Amino acid sequence: MTDMGKKWREERELEAFPCISEEEARLALRSCINRVRYNLEIMKEDFPGPASVKGIYHGGKNRGWTTGFYTGQVWIAWENTPDGAQREVLLKAARSQVDSFLQRIERLEDVDHHDMGFLYSPSCVAAYKLTGSEAGRKAALLAADQLIRRFQEKGEFLQAWGKMGEPDNYRFIIDCLLNLPLLYWASRETGEEKYREIAEKHIHTAMAYVIREDGSAWHTVFMNPLTGAFDHGATCQGYKDGSAWARGQAWGIYGTAVAYKYTQQEAYFGYFKKVTSYFLNHLPDDLCPFWDLTFGNGDEADEPRDSSSAVIAACGMLEMSRYLPEEEAGYYALTARRLLKALADHYRTEEPDLPGGAQKAAGHLLHGTYSKKTPFNTCTEEGVDECLLWGDYFFMEALQRVIKPDWEIYW
Repeated sequence: MTDMGKKWREERELEAFPCISEEEARLALRSCINRVRYNLEIMKEDFPGPASVKGIYHGGKNRGWTTGFYTGQVWIAWENTPDGAQREVLLKAARSQVDSFLQRIERLEDVDHHDMGFLYSPSCVAAYKLTGSEAGRKAALLAADQLIRRFQEKGEFLQAWGKMGEPDNYRFIIDCLLNLPLLYWASRETGEEKYREIAEKHIHTAMAYVIREDGSAWHTVFMNPLTGAFDHGATCQGYKDGSAWARGQAWGIYGTAVAYKYTQQEAYFGYFKKVTSYFLNHLPDDLCPFWDLTFGNGDEADEPRDSSSAVIAACGMLEMSRYLPEEEAGYYALTARRLLKALADHYRTEEPDLPGGAQKAAGHLLHGTYSKKTPFNTCTEEGVDECLLWGDYFFMEALQRVIKPDWEIYW
């Protein structure tokens, strides 16, 4: 154990918390799969919105940045369903959704932003990896082409959203680290280095500016459009500038892990440890973070939680445990399993309604926070204390990782 690792264990006393067992993970994943099958019957050809409303997902078109997480859930369910009619139903649904993603990127419908990886990795890259889907391959490569169009040479980063080059939008956000695996996949698939080169330039810029000295992370980094230099950090979704938005911190944990996976740069171990340390040292007593890590167990304890941040962080720790020396790897893997145990025991939804009951599409994890408006941020309040589509997906991914540690991820 490293000295830093010992410090975390002493400060959080994480060894006092139980780990989820493989059997518990298997049972929890089976419950999620039942919910996926149930939701497919309700949603038909629709996609759920990013967040439930009073605990219920409502269907709509394949729009926004989150729909890939729905298809990703279907693929995980398919991987864990034995041959038979139920497996065929899941495959048919997943293929139909992949066709929708292909149509979307071909028509350039709501894709003028950086979230191509969130949309196309757990849906179309997964389809190609699992079944050799040519529709999935074509869609994912078109999405990769769309993503690299957002690359800014001055500053070397992928602009998050907004009109390209516009001073008020000359920025990137920490979330984008999970969009980059799409580019590494595209380079391997086509043999073209341009995708990988852009991904690595963005990672280098992000690591230089997005992680603060204390290990907390900026949500948004603005760059100077004339010089490409760092201008300032800010938040859109955190409590305020300078606080640590929980989901952004979790993206940093998973993002630094996949950055190491694709680059093998040992410096990323240090970044990973810093952002993870900050996250773990700002967890409340039940291990499910508040929506911003500035809050704790005191007067702010009535602030909403964000269960999605915990499962994103767990996935990141399980991913990095594949590459670290054995003792450190064990620490992170066990820590992730402790977070999952806490969530599985206290933050899961109930089993799906039986046939003939109320037809309600729900998620797997309660108490997520999409965005909470404060006097200091610019977001629109949405999905506070609700199920979140990405929280549901990453919960399933984390459980799958516990059950099959060598599982090939979709990222």
